[in-house]
Amino acid sequence: MSAVQTVPTTTDLATDPFPLLGTDAVVFAVGNARQAAHFYRSAFRMRITAYSGPETGAPDLASYVVESGKVRFVLTSVVTPSTERARQLAEHVSVHGDGVTDLAIRVPDARAAYEHAVARGAKGIDEPYELTDEFGTVVLASIAIYGDTRHTFVDRSRYQGPYLPGYVPAEPAAGEPRDGSGDLFKNVDHCASNVELGEMDTWIEFYQHVMGFTQLQEFTDDDISTEYSALMSKALTGGANKVKLNVTEPAVGKKKSQIDEYLEFYGGAGVQHIALATDDIATAVRAMAAHGVEFLTTPDAYYDALAERIGPTRVAVEELRELGVLADRDEDGYLLQIFTKPVVDRPTVFFEIIERRGSMGFGKGNFKALFEAIEREQARRGNL
Repeated sequence: MSAVQTVPTTTDLATDPFPLLGTDAVVFAVGNARQAAHFYRSAFRMRITAYSGPETGAPDLASYVVESGKVRFVLTSVVTPSTERARQLAEHVSVHGDGVTDLAIRVPDARAAYEHAVARGAKGIDEPYELTDEFGTVVLASIAIYGDTRHTFVDRSRYQGPYLPGYVPAEPAAGEPRDGSGDLFKNVDHCASNVELGEMDTWIEFYQHVMGFTQLQEFTDDDISTEYSALMSKALTGGANKVKLNVTEPAVGKKKSQIDEYLEFYGGAGVQHIALATDDIATAVRAMAAHGVEFLTTPDAYYDALAERIGPTRVAVEELRELGVLADRDEDGYLLQIFTKPVVDRPTVFFEIIERRGSMGFGKGNFKALFEAIEREQARRGNL
């Protein structure tokens, strides 16, 4: 595995050729946005903060915005396939199932970001355009990435509304804190995507050349493999660590890997999991499990030598064992992490819950245990 590179923690927006301010939203196409929003509100304790649909002048699509800390998901489904955009979304759900269509990135200047990206080889989808309402103006522009996924660059520096023009604020549920004081998560830590065999380095070079990302870590099939399957993955960071991405491809193995399974059931490349950062992983896991979220399980033997391998952690080893939370340490500190089972009907999209205590890594010491846990679930589905 390549060494972790030194990444600057600050950046000069005036001189950075591709400044990024963070993840603006993870946008999903779903079969039923109302029910998806209810799931994230109850199971992830997120707040519905905005809505767009027939009642707001958008007769073809219904969209719910759910938030926790700085995490924002946009869940959109078709009301009637009467427009081209609705037909495209319906086709996306038909081919891929519920999944991510857009990893939207907040930038100080969407026009400059788009022009820079296209000049360096990105395929433009939407040239810069403005949306305006009584709350102000947002500038948006989009480029294509792997599969049917895109990055939308969002400049909301002149906007004070709940999400975008066309959306109206949503009232909090009964007893739900309006100020977000009950939120479980603070931000999107990273997003991990799967691409076809031989395509990983193409997309790594894309992010480095087009968007100025820096490689953080590389994991080969020697790092992430079992008796049956393997994968290769590289981690990237951009915007002085404000946006982190993983790009993964399958490696040759005796049986089908989790990446092969994803590519088969998703119908191509796309976002496999979203990692949500929390300051209290034990509380988050207990709250999610109480509302039906299922997590991957870890053999009890994993915890027998954990204290010796990791050293002291904020959460005691016995509690980690009880919850099934993994731990790993590097030169900067440690992290605690756990992965859900797929949250949609297809074995595609899932979530990682991560608590960082100094570590900037991705839990290399846990990869074998994680991979074996995923394989056990694959075998239950008959897909290994």
